[in-house]
Amino acid sequence: MGFDFLIIYTFIIGLLLGSFYNVCIYRIPRDESIVFPPSHCTRCNTRLKVLDLVPVFSYVFLARKCRYCGEKISARYALVELLTGLVFAGLYIKYGLSFEFLKFAVMASFMIIIGLIDYDTTDVYTSITWGGIVCGLLLAIAGYFMGHSFMDRLYGALLGGGVITAIILLTKGMGWGDVEICTLGGIYLGFANSIVMLFFSFVLGGIIGIILMITGKKSRKDYIPFGPYIALGAIIGAMAGDVIVKWYWPY
Repeated sequence: MGFDFLIIYTFIIGLLLGSFYNVCIYRIPRDESIVFPPSHCTRCNTRLKVLDLVPVFSYVFLARKCRYCGEKISARYALVELLTGLVFAGLYIKYGLSFEFLKFAVMASFMIIIGLIDYDTTDVYTSITWGGIVCGLLLAIAGYFMGHSFMDRLYGALLGGGVITAIILLTKGMGWGDVEICTLGGIYLGFANSIVMLFFSFVLGGIIGIILMITGKKSRKDYIPFGPYIALGAIIGAMAGDVIVKWYWPY
């Protein structure tokens, strides 16, 4: 079998969408339109041209700075583009051009935006989470007519949101935005993969939290946003949840 060039195409689509997600991550917390004005340098306000907007490559070839005013460009812009491209390519390798690929690509898109906004601001925006939940519900309904279980998606949403709700009521240690994010992930992942999402969310969040406290960057009293780790857990669930579940429950 020859190389499947659709892997490259889905990677490029991911890069392009990642560039747009950067706009969303930057503008939504500032209550700015994500479509107007067009992309521009945030320092000199010069409208960027096509060659300034090529994902990853523009960052490299422009020597990591705006070519109009010399303002340094954060490496994270390129990293978000690269991450989105790799996630899309990985989902294609896993599922091919299928309904599952579409479903998880939509979920990953919402998770990348939500997770990074939460990381930057410690805020979760209901307009995004509920937009993702509604899209997930519509995809679950469409999947039902294609032979997929609607109830499994519903149970996934209830599990994800229910576990975080229980933690909030018992410990007040998390935020209601985390309930929305886990509900969003659950409606795409289904019940079993939502367990994977929750597991990796807590493991990754716990490890990073300990590292931050050991290095003195955070104290026990500081709030550490949990959204990024839910997002990572959800993407892991989409990529490898079925394999992980079979390891622990091979029946």
